[in-house]
Amino acid sequence: MPPEAPTEQGLDTTWNDDQPIYRQLMAEIVSWILEGRLQDGDPLPSIRAIASEYNINPLTASKAYQELSSIDVLERRRGIGLFIRQGARARLMRAEKQKFLKEDWPQIVRRMRQMGLEPEDLVKALRQDQE
Repeated sequence: MPPEAPTEQGLDTTWNDDQPIYRQLMAEIVSWILEGRLQDGDPLPSIRAIASEYNINPLTASKAYQELSSIDVLERRRGIGLFIRQGARARLMRAEKQKFLKEDWPQIVRRMRQMGLEPEDLVKALRQDQE
């Protein structure tokens, strides 16, 4: 059974000024996919529905959907609507891992060195969080 439509999943509608709203909407949809709240083949709400629910311009919602389609995350099924493309989660996961290793990890390593943290300290903290 598919998950609830994203408009019912609690999108944080406090848009910030750091980036365009369509990019924030894209990031939220990507997050839903990576978390498994949306699966390959699941439908997305219509542009009108998402625009109405989050009080944004339909052109903004359309731009977010177009961008996600251009990177092979969404597919339009004529006469039916937009759906999560098969393999989208795996592609997004690969891209996010590469981004993390290239952009985030070097900063984390630098910060660990500044604080004198060893990898074992992180493993220990991770294990404590899982208990």
